[in-house]
Amino acid sequence: MSKNPYLSFASSFRQLVEKGVDLPLGGIKKQPRPKLAENAPVVLVFSPHPDDECIIGSLPLRLMREAGTRVVNIAVTLGSNKKRQQPRLAELRNACDYLGFELQETSPNGLERITTFARKNEPEHWAAAVESIEAILSDWSPEAIFFPHLLDWNGTHVGVHHLVMDALAALSSHSLPLLVETEYWGQMHSPNLMVESSEADLADLLAALSHHVEEVRRNPFHLRMPAWMQDNVRLGAEVVGGQGGEAPSFDFATLYRVGRFLDGIFEPAWSDGKMLAKDASPASLFDFLEV
Repeated sequence: MSKNPYLSFASSFRQLVEKGVDLPLGGIKKQPRPKLAENAPVVLVFSPHPDDECIIGSLPLRLMREAGTRVVNIAVTLGSNKKRQQPRLAELRNACDYLGFELQETSPNGLERITTFARKNEPEHWAAAVESIEAILSDWSPEAIFFPHLLDWNGTHVGVHHLVMDALAALSSHSLPLLVETEYWGQMHSPNLMVESSEADLADLLAALSHHVEEVRRNPFHLRMPAWMQDNVRLGAEVVGGQGGEAPSFDFATLYRVGRFLDGIFEPAWSDGKMLAKDASPASLFDFLEV
C-alpha cells in the first residue's frame, strides 16, 4: 500500500463523485424564497443554454436572497437539438422555479443560430435576434445584466456575448445597465470580482442544476461543479486579488468581470479586484463603482 499521505485525500474526491451519481435528479423540495418588493430592482441573466443560469448563478442568487433583487433568466436559446428544445425548456422551468428565478423565453423554441458565423453571414437573421434582445432590455430596464464574456469558447456563448453587446449599442446611453460578464467554458483574462458561495447556496445551485436531467445524465457536470468553484478560489486569489497576494479563506467561488458600456466600449467598473465573502452584502458591490 502506498505510504503517500495524499492518496486518501485524492481518493476522497473520486469517491464523492461516485456517491453523487446516486443523488436525485430534480424533484427536490424547494427552499423558502424571499418575498420581493413590487419595485424591486431587476437583473437579467442572458443564458446561452438551459443550465447556464445555475452554473453562473452564484451572484444572481445572492442578489435575490440578500439584496431583494428580482432575477429574470432570459432563455436565449434552447440548444440546437430540436427534439430536445421543448424538454429542455421544461427542465429549465423546473430549475428556475427551484431557485426562485423568473423565466422569459425569447421565442417558443429559443433563438436559433446565435453564432459569430450568423452574425457575419446572415445579417437579416442577426438583426432580428438583436432587436428581440433590445426589446427585452427596454422592457425590463434592468440594473444589471449577466452574459458570457467574449472568449467563453462555446460558439453559442460567444454568439450571445456579441448579441447582447450589439443590442446594448442600440440603446441610449442613459439607460444602460451594469454589465456582469460570466465564464464557464473559457477563462476570462481579467476578472475583477470573486463571489464566495456558502455551502447552502452551492447545494441549491447543484439541486437546481440537477433539474436539467438529460443534460447531466449525458455529462454529469453538476457533480464536478464544486471542484470547479474551488479552483476558482485558487485562480481568483491571484488574478482578482493580485499576483502574490494572500488567498482568501473561501471554499467555493465564482468569477465575474463587472463593467459598463461607455461609447461602445466595455470599461471595468473599478480599477482593482473585489472579493465578496459569503457574510458580506452583495449590495456593497455598488459602493465601489467608479465615476
